[in-house]
Amino acid sequence: MKGARNVVLRLLDARAVGEWARACVELLEELRAAIDTINVYPVADADTGSNLAHTMRCAAERVPVAPDGAGHAFAELASGAVSGARGNSGVLLSQLLRGCAEELGTESTVDGPRLAAALDRAARLATAAVAEPVAGTILSVLRAAADAVRAEQELVGVTGTAAAAAAEALARTPGQLAVLADAGVVDAGGRGLLAVLDALHAVVSGEPAPPRPELGSPKVAEPAQRMAVPRDYQYEVMYLLDEPASTALDTLRTALTRIGNCVTLAGDGAGTHAVHVHCDDIGAAIEAGIEAGKPRRIEVTPLLVQAGTPTFTRDRAVLVLLRSEQLAELVTEEGAEALLVEPEQTDPTPAYHAIRATNAAHVVVLAADAELSAMATGAAQQAEARGQDVVVVPCAAPAQALAAMAVHDASRRISADVVAMAEAAAATRYGELRIAEAEALTWVGRCAPGDVLGLVDGEVVLVDGERARAAAVPAAACAVVERMLATGGELVTVLLGATAEPAVVEELSAYLRDQHPEVDLACYRGAGAEAVLLLGVE
Repeated sequence: MKGARNVVLRLLDARAVGEWARACVELLEELRAAIDTINVYPVADADTGSNLAHTMRCAAERVPVAPDGAGHAFAELASGAVSGARGNSGVLLSQLLRGCAEELGTESTVDGPRLAAALDRAARLATAAVAEPVAGTILSVLRAAADAVRAEQELVGVTGTAAAAAAEALARTPGQLAVLADAGVVDAGGRGLLAVLDALHAVVSGEPAPPRPELGSPKVAEPAQRMAVPRDYQYEVMYLLDEPASTALDTLRTALTRIGNCVTLAGDGAGTHAVHVHCDDIGAAIEAGIEAGKPRRIEVTPLLVQAGTPTFTRDRAVLVLLRSEQLAELVTEEGAEALLVEPEQTDPTPAYHAIRATNAAHVVVLAADAELSAMATGAAQQAEARGQDVVVVPCAAPAQALAAMAVHDASRRISADVVAMAEAAAATRYGELRIAEAEALTWVGRCAPGDVLGLVDGEVVLVDGERARAAAVPAAACAVVERMLATGGELVTVLLGATAEPAVVEELSAYLRDQHPEVDLACYRGAGAEAVLLLGVE
């Protein structure tokens, strides 16, 4: 780093604060490529070094040549950093500056104890800004630096001790995060913070910043002491939030935590907050900001994966999303992998992890109903961002998923197999029998609670009000199947619900033998609790 003083400073004044800010930019620019290289998180700041350098540059541009005291200079730095922060690392760097500004107030010069107190406040603010603080990150490095300088009296002792403690804490980060240990590197954001503290010590001591290793292989802690890395999301959403309501920030933090991770809300002390989150639902992140205040300068960045070609242990796999244990057993017997999805579950995360767990380069996903198809689409987008080729064959009912599975042939070319499965699903008509739970008006008349309803392709085509008649369900099943066979068919698949009686199958089988001897019948358990029968005609 150029431009360091030749004399040790006893007090930090406004001019020295400005010099430090410019020195930080210079050092971070020099280290930018190296810092970006050591970022190994699946998602997070893919350009940590660039984000830190940009944030510090925005801060330095706010400090005039001779501002009104060191406290005022730090306040200007904090305002510029919050407004221009990029990435989670940049947001947290802004809190270092804000902590110093709030602790120093209007003081014109800063001595050792006051700077030590400012670092402590900065560490507390940075930790409070993160919804879920994680050890082994920039927070750990800043906390170690602040703790180490509490007993220091001289300014040069504070800056030197802080930088040395940060370097030691940085070397410990692989022992706190398994992803760092596996890659044999230190935390990227923490490395950037060390550069900031090195620049500060260089300005105070008059000596150039010492050389620091960009990559390291420090002693790794036992696996039990490591913390898991957060799951990965598709987008980084950032915006500035003005005029939040008194309790809005806590509500916003909770809302963002529900939809993503790496949630950070960092203020500049003057009413503006930088909001940062990694998520899949961009709209939800922005809507939460609108409810909390006035978002502006909204930025959305796709989160890039690590460089390198992913490796897979097999060529292809078929994954079926369904809601029935019996169907799960059925599809696994046919060579597919199954994911049992709980009712009301809409988060695509489990489906994404199931796709990744196949460890296959190409995955065909069959979803047993329309809601599961939407979930599969979201999961597929995440998996494709990580290098897998994923095709979702949309299905509106379990019968369509079973039809697609029935024609799957791993000996075919992948593209031809996908086409065959999609055609089989699309060619399968689906129907169901269920018991009406409430009075309603349907396309074929009014139904009352307890009536037997017959549906084809999602529309009610039959209402049987003779619910007291024992033959009501079998008769309705035959009527619905007859309607489905009107356009032809070779196979009728029946999935029995929890309340279905075996007599239904017996009567339906007899009906087909008599009226449609050319049609085969296949019956399984697995319709679940809501439907009496699920039907499919191929």
